[in-house]
Amino acid sequence: MPTLTELQEKRGTLISQARERLNQIDANTDEARATELQTQHDAAMAELDKLDARIASEEKIAKREKALDEERASRRPKPDDTAHRGAGDDDDAPPEYREVFRKIVSGVSPGELTAEERAVLRGGVVKDAEKRIQSTSNAAGGYTVPVTLANFIVKSMAAWGPMYDEAICTVIQTSSGEQINIPTIDDTTTAVAKHTEGTALTDDGGVDVVVGQKVLNAYMFDTEFVRWSIELSQDSIFNWEQLLGELLGERLGRRSNVELTTGDGSGDPNGIVTASSLGKTAAAVAAITADELIDLEHSVDPAYRQSPKTRFMFNDTTLKSLRKLKDGQGQYLWNGGDLSKGVSPSLLGRSYSINQAMASPATGNKTVVFGDFGKYYVRKVGSPIIGVMRERFWPDLGIAGLIRFDGELGDTAAVKHLIQA
Repeated sequence: MPTLTELQEKRGTLISQARERLNQIDANTDEARATELQTQHDAAMAELDKLDARIASEEKIAKREKALDEERASRRPKPDDTAHRGAGDDDDAPPEYREVFRKIVSGVSPGELTAEERAVLRGGVVKDAEKRIQSTSNAAGGYTVPVTLANFIVKSMAAWGPMYDEAICTVIQTSSGEQINIPTIDDTTTAVAKHTEGTALTDDGGVDVVVGQKVLNAYMFDTEFVRWSIELSQDSIFNWEQLLGELLGERLGRRSNVELTTGDGSGDPNGIVTASSLGKTAAAVAAITADELIDLEHSVDPAYRQSPKTRFMFNDTTLKSLRKLKDGQGQYLWNGGDLSKGVSPSLLGRSYSINQAMASPATGNKTVVFGDFGKYYVRKVGSPIIGVMRERFWPDLGIAGLIRFDGELGDTAAVKHLIQA
């Protein structure tokens, strides 16, 4: 079985072969040879798509195998803390709730506990015991404090939603959720008049600066609780707490990406597609031409096109159509790049992001967005949180996720969209 490195090397070879076939087609190439070269090119591109899917699967399997190895290592027998009590320790001291609870979670049957241990366990799950969360001390409910697993949640969210990626948009990170007001000024259309000697300057307020404002709030979204049994937790080869945490992180990522893409701004974020201004209307209902992409690009002022965060954005179905577009010389607008050298694919020489929350080509859909994504502000309150309840559902367990954020386009001239006819 080829290694991941070998697959990536093969990908680079396929891209080179596809480009070589394409470069051989020019005005002097006879029709039969051009058809043959085009067929070979299309075959290479089809194989490239399959190889990309294979590489993605191999990377996912490698990640799962690593997590499985770590889980197996964590399940190796460990010496019981209570077995190392010294002769001077108070053997008559009553057992603590945390010690008894740890035994149950580790697989000890309630029938194997002493009468004193069972009494301690019953005392920890009496009616209204959840009120002990008022205190963070162990016996008063400290074990009910949610565990934050933000590291792998953020990774999952970045994979499932480009709009939450701080490398694409401008992120404002806060620890609290109070309203943030962003002053705005658009003075780009104000002209300066030629002065005539000896005349008084106009003073009618017609060129006064107009200050606007964008508002960032903090909207909360949750995954609801997911419960699983203690038997599943003990018997499964997988760490279900970690697995569910990753899945809930993906749910939060998909929802945040949808809101930051197409949210209507009424009680939720103002998505970048919704907030963007019209740049180009396509002539067709379900197709886009190369000239229309160029028109969209130039509908954005050159001042914004110089930003390092300027890019196209569309879903994968739209990308499939755009990859087939050629310029007047028969050259594809899409460039496969070279991932082994850190060169990402591009369109018209521009970076692009695939966003599955965007619409596919159809009547009246906004299918392509282009501009300076640095002008889109994503406000994040803290980090996404996964809460694991170990006592509320005892002996079973429950897990839920929370996320708090908002999004707004600071300058509508910076990002524009293409809409189908």
